[in-house]
Amino acid sequence: MSKVTIYSTGTCPMCTRAKGLFDKWNIQFKEVRVDVDRAGLMEMSKITNGARTVPQITVEGEWIGSLAELTELHMDGGLDHLMA
Repeated sequence: MSKVTIYSTGTCPMCTRAKGLFDKWNIQFKEVRVDVDRAGLMEMSKITNGARTVPQITVEGEWIGSLAELTELHMDGGLDHLMA
């Protein structure tokens, strides 16, 4: 099971960028498309306390935020243990 989940939509360029970074860093992730998965949207809303923007990202079940927070976490070495 993936330790990273990204809540995204099919038309979000920031989502595409985040997924590209995960691929570049060799980090497996699960994508939940909230534009086509109502249960996924409800899950995202609960985890993020009602966030309405994507991408929203969780790492090991903990909500970290969006692309900016993902980049900062990576720069601080917070994703090193997930890299293949």
